[in-house]
Amino acid sequence: MERDEQTTPLWPATVLIPYRPPLAENLIADVCVVGAGIAGLSVAYQLAAWGRRVVVVDAGQVGGGETGRTTGHLTTVPDDSCVRVERIHGAAGARLAAASHARAIDEIERIVSRERIDCGFERLDGYLFPAPAEPAGKLEAEFGAALRSGIEGVERVSRAPLESFDTGPAIRFPRQAQFHPLRYLAGLAEAVERLGGRIYGESRAVGVEGGSTALVRLRSGHTVTAAAAVVAADTPFNDRLAVHTKQASYRTYAIAAQVHAGAVPRGLYWDTDEPFHYARLQTLADATEVLIVGGEDHKTGQDDDSAWRFSRLEEWARVRFPSMGRVARRWSGQILTSADGLAFIGRNPGDADNVFIVTGDCGRGLTHGTIAGLLLPSLIAGEEHRWAALYEPGRIHARSFGKWAGENLNAAAQYADLLKPGEISSPDQLAPGTGALMRRGLAQVAVYRAPDGTIKEFSARCPHLGGTVCWNSAEKTWDCPAHGSRFDTDGCVLNGPAASDLKPAKGEAPVRRA
Repeated sequence: MERDEQTTPLWPATVLIPYRPPLAENLIADVCVVGAGIAGLSVAYQLAAWGRRVVVVDAGQVGGGETGRTTGHLTTVPDDSCVRVERIHGAAGARLAAASHARAIDEIERIVSRERIDCGFERLDGYLFPAPAEPAGKLEAEFGAALRSGIEGVERVSRAPLESFDTGPAIRFPRQAQFHPLRYLAGLAEAVERLGGRIYGESRAVGVEGGSTALVRLRSGHTVTAAAAVVAADTPFNDRLAVHTKQASYRTYAIAAQVHAGAVPRGLYWDTDEPFHYARLQTLADATEVLIVGGEDHKTGQDDDSAWRFSRLEEWARVRFPSMGRVARRWSGQILTSADGLAFIGRNPGDADNVFIVTGDCGRGLTHGTIAGLLLPSLIAGEEHRWAALYEPGRIHARSFGKWAGENLNAAAQYADLLKPGEISSPDQLAPGTGALMRRGLAQVAVYRAPDGTIKEFSARCPHLGGTVCWNSAEKTWDCPAHGSRFDTDGCVLNGPAASDLKPAKGEAPVRRA
C-alpha cells in the first residue's frame, strides 16, 4: 500500500492499461463511440460482436475517466432505493429495472468468462442495514419494494454478518457481485480490438452532428463519419439543456485501508443513511486484503470540505470494521443522478435519430453502462427493445417533479456567485498548489499558483451556461456548481457538460511566472 494521504484512486496502482495513440486521420465506420469507460467500451464490444465496424475515441485513455474512480460494486439494487423507483416508475417499471441490472451483472460474468478477463469477478451477498436511529418502517418498506421488484432471493435477516458490529435487522440480496473495474476495462478493450474495433486515446471529440450520416469532430481537426454516433463520455457535451436539467452532478468519496485476511466477511455492505455509506473487500495482486469504503456525496462544486468527508467515512468505517488499518488511499469521483433514479440511454432528445447518449449513472454506472451495451445496438439497428422506454432520455415522470424542481432551483441559485466578492485580492495570497477566485472589475478570475510558483489565470465562467467555477482542493480542479463541469489547473475540461476549456482571463496571458 502507498503512504497515507494519497488522493488518487486505488485501481491505477494495480493495473497498467496499454496506451492508445490519438487518431491521426479521418475515418469512416458503422458506429463511432465517444468515451472509453465502462459505457463506451460495453457498447463498442457488443457492436463489434454484431460485426459492426466500430471506432472509439476518448479525450484521455481507456479507463482514465470516472470508471477508474468507482468502487467496483455490482448490484441489482438502485441507489435511489427500491421504494422510490417503484413510486416513480410503477411496479412494472421497477421489475424491469431490477431485471435489467441483474442481466447486466450476468453479462459481465459472461464476458469475463468468454474473454478470460482476470478482474477478480466474484458473486457474493449484499446487505442493507439501517442507519443509527432510523425508523424501523423504512427498512421494512424497502424490503417490500425489493420483493415486488422481483430481485431474486431477497430476504430479511436478523443482522449483517459483521461479528464486530451489530447492524440490527438487515436485508440480504444474494448473487450481487464485485470486480476490479480497470482490469475488466483492460480486457474489454482488448476484446473490442480483437473483434475488429479501433480505439484511439488523446482524441477529444468537440462536436457530434447527426443526419443522413453522423459526424464526430475532434479537436485535432480529424473526423469520424459513421452511420450512428454514441456519446458515452460520462455526461453528454453535445446537449445543453434537454438532459442536463433532468440530472445533477455529485462528488462521492472513497477510502481504502488494509485489513487482516479473514477479519471482514466478504460481501457488499451499505446503509440507509442520507448520504449513504457502503463497503466491500478487495484482494490485491499480492494477496493483501483492502477494505474500500465510500459515500458522503454532495453536489459538485458546492462544498470544498473533502477533509471532513474523508474523516466522516473513516469514522463510520472504524465503528463497523474496528480491525481496519491505516487509511492508505482516498479519492473522489463524479456521479450523475437523474431526477427519477434511472440512467438515460437512447436517442439524444431533439437530435437526429442516429445520435445516442449514455448518461445519468445514478451511482450504478457499472451496470448502467453494461445495460447500454445490451440496449443500444438494438436501437441503432432500428429494432425494438423491452428496456427502451424505461431508459428513454426524453422521458418525463410527473412523480419525479419534486426532485427535478429542487435540483434546478439549486442550480439556478449558483448564479448568485457572479455577484460575490473575490476570495483573494492578489495572487500573492495563494500558497503553492492552491487556487481561489479573484475579482477583477466586473469579472471573476480563477487563479491557480502551481508548486513552482507559476500563476495561471482563467475566466471563472463555465463555458457551458456561465456558472462560476469553484476550487476543489482535494482534486486540484475547478468545478462548476451549476451543472458539474470540471476543469484542470490548465483550464482544460475534464467533465462535461462543458464542451470547451476555460477561457484565459481578460487582459492576462493564461500562464505567467510569479
